[in-house]
Amino acid sequence: MAIVDIIKYEGDNKTFIWKHPREDFNTGTQLIVHESQEAVFFMNGQALDSFGPGRHMLETQNMPIAGKFFNRAMDDQSPFHCEVYFINKTEQMAIKWGTDSKMEYVEPTYGFPVQLGACGEMNLRLEDGRKLLINVVGTEKQFSQSQMVEKFRAFLMVRLKPYIVSLIKDNNINIFEIDGYLKAISEALHEALKEDFQEYGVSLERFFVVNIIKPEDDKNYRRFKEIHFRKYADVEEAKLRQQVGIIDQQTAAQRMVIEAQGLAQKRSLEGYTYQDERGFDVAERVAGNQAIGQFTNMGIGMGMISGIGGTVGNQVGGILQGTLGKVAQGGGTPATMGQPAMDTATSKCTKCGAILPQNAKFCLECGEKVETTPTIDEIVCPKCGAKVKKGKFCLECGAPLLPPVCPKCGKEVVAGAKFCLECGEKLS
Repeated sequence: MAIVDIIKYEGDNKTFIWKHPREDFNTGTQLIVHESQEAVFFMNGQALDSFGPGRHMLETQNMPIAGKFFNRAMDDQSPFHCEVYFINKTEQMAIKWGTDSKMEYVEPTYGFPVQLGACGEMNLRLEDGRKLLINVVGTEKQFSQSQMVEKFRAFLMVRLKPYIVSLIKDNNINIFEIDGYLKAISEALHEALKEDFQEYGVSLERFFVVNIIKPEDDKNYRRFKEIHFRKYADVEEAKLRQQVGIIDQQTAAQRMVIEAQGLAQKRSLEGYTYQDERGFDVAERVAGNQAIGQFTNMGIGMGMISGIGGTVGNQVGGILQGTLGKVAQGGGTPATMGQPAMDTATSKCTKCGAILPQNAKFCLECGEKVETTPTIDEIVCPKCGAKVKKGKFCLECGAPLLPPVCPKCGKEVVAGAKFCLECGEKLS
């Protein structure tokens, strides 16, 4: 009695080609092929017929090539050796690959020799299973992902490593920035390797470079890595300092504006302006001089003071009038007002006999010019020739009273001289 066999794929999805263990089956055997598969019928070592998805009865009518051999069978028993290989045509993903040795080349940016490795994944699909079965698999019972990688490793490495090195050099890719080019390198390698796989009936669906392995333990690599880092870190640090400086300047400017606005508001509440405040300052400095007679020397008359402006001018004028009156009465100088009175009169007017303040040039009563002789604390102004109290500036014309000195040797020089008499230095 004939035995009906059922032959179907019983492998896993990590297998590309799988041979069914049942051999020498009879005609009438049921063959089940799934959508993602193809079955190849072998007789006496020859690949004769192929079967697509569906249920197939292995009889002479659906095996045109093998039918003439089955016609010779007796009692439904085949005297021939029969085999069935299943081809898995699904796209198998995440198949690991990696370089078996380092790729040596000269880094294009800094010009130092470096060794790199690479690893990643690829997706493969059998496009022509018969070609792979006959040319690669042969009589093996199965052909898995690991066997595929092992079989293809040699030609993969021979092509892969030169491709990667050429891509890096042709595109002048910096070793320290190479991770940013992984997508571009993966796409370029995919195009370059597709034809190599197709020669064996395999379609390279996807190819990914996941990691470029750098020589972190190489001292030259570490040294140039530090140089590369400082190249950008120093620039960014300088930019940051510049930005902080600008912010500090802006903050200081805003602080000045706020302070000025606060002072302006304060003056407004107290009923005076900036010009008024400056007038007060002038009056205070004038009142602080040692002699009332110097008002005339400074060119500041009562009318000029009163012309400072508005109410403040009148106030300053009143202050000066009061000060002069007190001084004339022996009340002291503006600088000593509020202190015990001191006798500051040194002479009398030769015309009217009125008491004159110290250093007065004109009588306060009759206006007569006072003839004075220079004292030990007086000096003649080199610019206007006036006898004035010793100080840094002339009270008549404002010229500097200190004798000019040579900037090179420090010796005094004659006013207006173009060269130093001591060292010959040219004077500006």
